[in-house]
Amino acid sequence: MGDSADESVTHHGTQNAASPPSHREGLFSGYLNDAFFCELTNSGGPPDPRILQLRERLGALELGDLRNRAANAERELYNLGITFTVYSERNSIDRILPFDLVPRVLTNPEWRHVEAGVRQRVTALNMFLWDIYHDQAILKDGVVPRELVVGNANYCPQMIGLDVPGKTYVHVSGTDLVRDDDGTFLVLEDNARTPSGVSYVIENRHTMLRVMPDVAAGIDLLPVDDYGVQLQRALAEVAPEGVDDPQVVLLSPGIYNSAYFEHVFLAREMGVPLVEGQDLTIENDKVYMRTTAGLRPVHSIYRRLNDEFLDPDAFNPSSMLGVPGLVSAYRKGNVTIANALGTGVADDKAVYAYLPRIIRYYLSEEPILKNVETHICAEPEGLAYTLANLENLVAKPVGESGGYGLIIGPHATREELAEFRTKLRADPANYISQPVVRLSVSPTLCETGLEPRHVDLRPFAVTGRSTWVLPGGLSRVALKRGSLVVNSSQGGGSKDTWVLAS
Repeated sequence: MGDSADESVTHHGTQNAASPPSHREGLFSGYLNDAFFCELTNSGGPPDPRILQLRERLGALELGDLRNRAANAERELYNLGITFTVYSERNSIDRILPFDLVPRVLTNPEWRHVEAGVRQRVTALNMFLWDIYHDQAILKDGVVPRELVVGNANYCPQMIGLDVPGKTYVHVSGTDLVRDDDGTFLVLEDNARTPSGVSYVIENRHTMLRVMPDVAAGIDLLPVDDYGVQLQRALAEVAPEGVDDPQVVLLSPGIYNSAYFEHVFLAREMGVPLVEGQDLTIENDKVYMRTTAGLRPVHSIYRRLNDEFLDPDAFNPSSMLGVPGLVSAYRKGNVTIANALGTGVADDKAVYAYLPRIIRYYLSEEPILKNVETHICAEPEGLAYTLANLENLVAKPVGESGGYGLIIGPHATREELAEFRTKLRADPANYISQPVVRLSVSPTLCETGLEPRHVDLRPFAVTGRSTWVLPGGLSRVALKRGSLVVNSSQGGGSKDTWVLAS
């Protein structure tokens, strides 16, 4: 949702001991997956020989050697400035996102399923956004409640009737996926505003190949290096009509933003200027970039700041980060903004619950990737169910991110449950609830060796006139034993995500 890799929360049931997998050599000799689906040791069919090869190579490593490599990787990431900022009441601290050297592996058929599901979802989201800002047919037909959309804080009246190029609103999306006991991929939430974390996907691969070349040698993986090229291409495709060589820029809030490293990284990968609001100006409803050689036209803006800060004339008048007059230039069709204004209504956690119906409505297809079952507390039956079963559910606010403001029923005290029920009754429309999902695990380097830790996956899709999905995505891992949260601000880390070539 916001400009953070901290969007989803993993939640699971009580851990149960189970027999270890048959593979017991070396580092895997004490590995117990606790009866959860393991990304490396479980398989729906005959295991891919390359996964067996990877396990053999990892198993042959000494624990001390792996620890040394991990320390080298962390030092390298810090020296390269691959950090995010953690804000406290008194100061801000730059930290690296902890990187685990054991990769998370997807077979080619698994990836093709995820890729198709993400494409379907992005297509439906773009159709939904076009509709709610034009005909509103889905609201008139009662498929999605009108108030859930037009009463949403992220619904943007300035977008009503505006025809965006290619009918593309969500140019960059991050879809948070989890995997259950059966290995089935489920969507936890959509991130259609300013999703971040893709820089870690690319840098994790670079780090893996530098630190573990012997482990990766000869294993044919789908590449991740062309993300910047694909993003620049997509933004050029949706530039205003009649522009032969569109100028794309990346608009950042500046160095104090927690994801500033990623802004610098992506501008470099795309080969485009990195600008702040003060670097842009509007003349005759057209956008220009200030340069040492004078004003230069700008046609597509990849913005990494939220709607309310984009234009003090249209939104928050006290914003010092945006560009006065930008929305007027946008409405005149003289510049493309990615993601489009008002996309936040599509990644709202309550609207998320209707995505399966939205897909059926616009595409006449069944969802390829299913949602986690969701109860909407704004609806009487959803509130009643949540209040009655809160001790068995995960409940979270629809507008929060980063794992804040939620409660995990099975791990909450009676007092915490009672306090949360009071919040639910006072403001039911602000909450949804979901059942506890036993999430998949992946072998992770811990104090005693390799241990299972829960993971999620955020594939990134880029849409211009068509949609391209980056192979793999950001695999986040809850590094603390028993931890329910993968978010970097709350102690999570990341892994390199390998997609095996066909």
